[in-house]
Amino acid sequence: MSRKILIVEDEAPIREMLSFVMEQHGYQAVEAGDYQSALDKVIEPFPDMILLDWMIPGGSGIQLAKKLKGDDFTRSIPIIMLTARGEEEDKVRGLEVGADDYMTKPFSPKELMARMRAVFRRVAPTALDEPLEVEGLRLDPVSHRITAFNERLDMGPTEFKLLHFFMTHSDRVYSREQLLDHVWGTNVYVEDRTVDVHIRRLRKALETHGHDRLVQTVRGVGYRFSKS
Repeated sequence: MSRKILIVEDEAPIREMLSFVMEQHGYQAVEAGDYQSALDKVIEPFPDMILLDWMIPGGSGIQLAKKLKGDDFTRSIPIIMLTARGEEEDKVRGLEVGADDYMTKPFSPKELMARMRAVFRRVAPTALDEPLEVEGLRLDPVSHRITAFNERLDMGPTEFKLLHFFMTHSDRVYSREQLLDHVWGTNVYVEDRTVDVHIRRLRKALETHGHDRLVQTVRGVGYRFSKS
């Protein structure tokens, strides 16, 4: 499934050009020309990245970035600010509200794609098959091994996929339906309660050194993987 990129840009020619570039590189482009339409399109399945113009009708890119980064469901979506503003102070403002990168117009499609790949590598290190580690719990996607303080842990393939997803999307609450989509896939029919069964198995596998506490139940919402 191709990654979905939300392009928030009020100038139609630029928006269409960016959509063309995204599609040429295998991404799914979704367009929004103002603040409200951008908000309306940040829906499940959420965009994998947002290209966000600084100045948009109905609000500002800064306001939108701040709103999205302040919401548990959207805070992990990477944002690259696109703007004609090149002053250092403006760049700092964009980064302070949570933007992951900042590009000043005009820029080349080649540079944009390089920046996007760099951001994806930062927010999703498994794309490079790099091991993940949280408080002594280590997952290696290449060898398909999980260890806790160097002690091998055994778990089934579904539990491995669940943990893999949780460790790359920490501190965000996911409903059972979202976990089904992300871990099992949208083309597979599985009942919601199946998620609970595999969560229990995952916690059981993580009990040895107390890492089961990282998989947290958020009552009435779903599950979260967090150190706090």
